[in-house]
Amino acid sequence: MMAATKKIAGGLVATALALGVTGCGASDPVKPTGSAGGQVRKGAAAPEAPGSVLRMIGDGSTSYTGPQPHVAKPEKLKPGEKPPQFVVFSWDGAGEDSQKLFSHFRGVGKQYNARMTYFLSGVYMLPEEKRSLYTAPQHSSGRSDIGFGDLQGIKDTAEQVRGAWLEGNEIGTHFNGHFCGPEGGVGTWSVEEWKSEINQAKSFVKSWKTNTPALKQEKALPFDYDKELIGARTPCLEGQKNFMLAAKDMGFRYDSSGISKQIWPKKTDGLWDLPLQLVPMPGRAFETLSMDYNYLVNQSGTTTQGDPSQHAYWGEQMRDGLMKAFGRVHDGNRAPLIIGNHFESWNGGTYMRAVEDSIKGMCTQKDVRCVTFRELADWLDAQDPKALEWMRTLDVGQAPKEGWTKFLTAGPPATPPSAPAAPAGVKPAAESAEES
Repeated sequence: MMAATKKIAGGLVATALALGVTGCGASDPVKPTGSAGGQVRKGAAAPEAPGSVLRMIGDGSTSYTGPQPHVAKPEKLKPGEKPPQFVVFSWDGAGEDSQKLFSHFRGVGKQYNARMTYFLSGVYMLPEEKRSLYTAPQHSSGRSDIGFGDLQGIKDTAEQVRGAWLEGNEIGTHFNGHFCGPEGGVGTWSVEEWKSEINQAKSFVKSWKTNTPALKQEKALPFDYDKELIGARTPCLEGQKNFMLAAKDMGFRYDSSGISKQIWPKKTDGLWDLPLQLVPMPGRAFETLSMDYNYLVNQSGTTTQGDPSQHAYWGEQMRDGLMKAFGRVHDGNRAPLIIGNHFESWNGGTYMRAVEDSIKGMCTQKDVRCVTFRELADWLDAQDPKALEWMRTLDVGQAPKEGWTKFLTAGPPATPPSAPAAPAGVKPAAESAEES
């Protein structure tokens, strides 16, 4: 189980906004790629089973097992073709503890054909007794605001990470100690300090067997983390600018630490900027971020276990808000919907039920693809950049008046209109609530 002292891994108090502006599922099953997806030619050697080790890496904590199975191959839109509706469900600080929520949502994903991105915190793979191996920028050795792992937690998390990857899910990073705020928080870190944090996060995943000798007989993770790790979300959504400058030099392809309206994403400093989004807060005159923690803050403040009589309503409010956000992109500009969550039982677990209901409600629709950030980035890279820029001119909930075929076939005029501006005045606030 993870250390009991850990703090919220990745929330943000959203500023209440009234913007005033006027998909994964049960679509055709994705044909798997890699060792699990090919046919055996007559007379050829049988392919390795998914997850069979072809080459151990380092101390055997990770390994190469071939291309990842069960991932979608990106296809370029045909001229005038309506874009699919993408939805990305993602998890900050992913790890398996006594709540067993990692394993639970793996099952939910398999049931509803939803692949997800799990942002693993590196210190969850580092045992408490080895805490001195971690030195966060601007902090002394052995410090972490979310604690460290223990024997059972590391074993269970490794098992879930292994299974999740083999099912086509993505393993990103939420870094390590989760430091927020003006005193040594990630928002104050330089580019070089971010590089140190990234390297340490990778090292704890690549050497968990060395750091936990009692687990040396456990199976290796089935991927090369140096190649697997291409994206992240920063703690508290702070420090994005310098992180992205560091990440682009370290093989990253995207970041999901920003804040935006529900419009098509763009590249910043060479990385896809795939932000959390402002979505409806039903019954309230403002919008909040598409993350469980932000609904919590707007409902019970910094208390993670508020009025029990309100738990069911609060969960329904989140579910309904996410479904409204889904509806306005699905029937509007078709921008990808980005949703962030935590493996937490806040307010009686009501947000976990809301997320599960949302997955069921979105990912079972025939033209919806619930994918990982990696798959979304692959698809975006496969498109005509001019077509993507043209789609960015569609505002929240705005479908092409003349229909998608004519809109995409005609393309932008000689002087295209400006893309909608990002919302102003949204500033992250430091977290203070303790997790349950």
